[in-house]
This record gives sequence, C-alpha cells and structure tokens, in this order.
Amino acid sequence: MRKLIFGLLWVQALSAFAQDAQIKITPQQIDNLDIKVAPLTTSRQIPLFYAPGKVVVPADRDVLISSSQPGLVTQLPVNIGDKIHKGQLLAQLNSPELVGLQQAFLTAGSELNLSSLERSRDQKLLHEGVIAERRWQETQMLHTSKSAKADEARQLLALAGMSAAEIKSLAQNHKLDNRLNIRAPIDGVVLERLTSLGARLDIQAPLYRIADLSELWLEINIPQERLSGIRLGDSVHLEGGEITARISLLGQSVNRDNQTVLARAVIDGRAGGVRVGQNVNVQIMQNSAQTGFIVPSTAIAQNEGHAYVFVRNQDGFVVTEVTVTGKQDANSLISGPLSGGEQIAIKGAVALKANWLGLGGGE
Repeated sequence: MRKLIFGLLWVQALSAFAQDAQIKITPQQIDNLDIKVAPLTTSRQIPLFYAPGKVVVPADRDVLISSSQPGLVTQLPVNIGDKIHKGQLLAQLNSPELVGLQQAFLTAGSELNLSSLERSRDQKLLHEGVIAERRWQETQMLHTSKSAKADEARQLLALAGMSAAEIKSLAQNHKLDNRLNIRAPIDGVVLERLTSLGARLDIQAPLYRIADLSELWLEINIPQERLSGIRLGDSVHLEGGEITARISLLGQSVNRDNQTVLARAVIDGRAGGVRVGQNVNVQIMQNSAQTGFIVPSTAIAQNEGHAYVFVRNQDGFVVTEVTVTGKQDANSLISGPLSGGEQIAIKGAVALKANWLGLGGGE
C-alpha cells in the first residue's frame, strides 16, 4: 500500500514537473539546433470530420441553350471553357422555318396597317354621321384582332431568337433572312458543347450548357450518424487548399444506397481553385465558444500520453501541457494555459524534447 501511494505521488510530481519544466538553452544553442519559433494563431473552430463532396453550380445560374427553331448548324464560334457575355453569338443556324415566321410577321404587319387606315376612315365617317355605331364597333373589333395577330407574330420571332433590333430592321426593310442567331442570355462560361458544325437540329435541340461561376456550391455527403453534430453556418474547408465554405442547408432525406444526408455549403468568394463537377474531400469545422490555437503538428511533443508545446521565454523554453482538440491537414488545434501572445517552437521540437527528457530523467 505504501508503495502504491509512493508511486502515485511520484507520477503527480512528474506531471507537475513536466508542466512547469524550464529548458535552459542559449540563443547560440537555439541557432545551432535550427530551432524556429512563431507566434500562436488563435482559432474558434473545432475540426469535426472529413466527408466527400462535389462542386456544383446553383440551379438558377446554370443554363441549357437550345435551338429555338429547326435548322442546319453553320457557325459555332465559342468553345468549351470560353468566357462569354450576355448577347454574344453562340451559334448560327440556317432555318427555313425562320423565314416562314418572318413572312407571317410582315403579312400581319401589312394587315394591321390596312386595318388602321380603315379604322381611321370609319371613325371619321362615324363623326360625320355617315355610318352607324354598329359599323364602327365591327371595325374596332377587327382592328383589335389584327393588332393581336401582329403582336403574336412579333413574339414568335423573339422566341425564335431574333433580337428587337433585328425585328425592327425586318419591319423597315422587309428583307427575309434564314440565318438564326443564338445568343447568350447571361454572362458566364461554356461548360459543354452539345452539337457539332453541320448538324441538322430539331426544335429545342441542345447546343450549349453555360453557367455563371461567380457562386459555387459544395454538395456534401454527411454520414447520418454524424448529422446531429452539424449546424447551419458551420465552416467547411477543402482538403489541401485555402478554399472555405459555409453550410447553408441540411437535407431532409437519407440516401438509401450509402445512408448519407446531403448538405449544401456555399463557397466563400470566387472559387478559382476548383472546377464544376470536381469531387473533393472536405473537413467540417464547428464554431466553439472557447478560444483555441492552430499550431503545426510538428510543434507538439508527446510524452506518456500527454501533449506538450515549448513556449519561448528569456531563459529558453517552458514545457507547457496542452490538449489536442482536432487536426487539420498538417496543423493541430490545441487548447491549454496559453494567452495567445506566446511564441512557441515550431521546428526543432524533437531536440527540445530530448533536452527536456534528459533533464527530467527519461520517459
């Protein structure tokens, strides 16, 4: 019993000594051992776990460009990866059907002009008492019908891909043109080209997929057993990179095949280091009320199941016990009796540990 008590007291003494141990070492010895120091970096985030994810475009920023009329592809001036601007020409088709729509538009315009003349004449005759009120109403109804038909013809040309300027030019010049220009509806980047030069396309045949990449999302597969620890607003870090995101949505259903729940995270800023469709490995980070410190994992020394860092002072280094609360790539998140203003050894911790254990009597 006395031996057991003595052993416990000895372990406590060693633990107290380890926490307060002072390694006396001169600046010259520090240089000779190539020991480097750096200030602590504070953090209020705790690494939780890694999960697979995929880079996607928000649905409202992803556009499929299709042919508005049947035709033969005669021009495809943009390629995959090109940055494009709203209104830029993406494709040109030779479309006989477009000529038919233009002819219908011109015919409807001519009929409307004739109806307008008849309307003006009957209005004058009504004021002079030459025609009856019923005759004027019939003329008015006919003019309204012709106006609606002309508007319909104009809308069909717009849906076919003709711009307002092109429709105005057609109305003025009456020159039919079978060239159908397909233009970009948004600023973006070409992700896919879905046709080839010389292809004969049906109506609504796909041409391009373009997307606005100013905002990207991560779709992350969270194991259902880890879902309870995730909150909206938690940070996400891409493994091996500087890109971060924040969780904005947690799915309400579980994937039957792999028993994961889909989480969505919005990437902070412009994500220049990732590509749409890329599979990535991400680390979920959670905000903590307690301040921790991020240090290189090489700065941590292990001894008898405890973790220590070496804090620089005027006499050398103080051995300080810390708790490792998480790991992120080559760094570790620690907490302990540190104020944040200290400088610790980030290189040469092995030499300091050897010095310390030599003073303390070995492991």
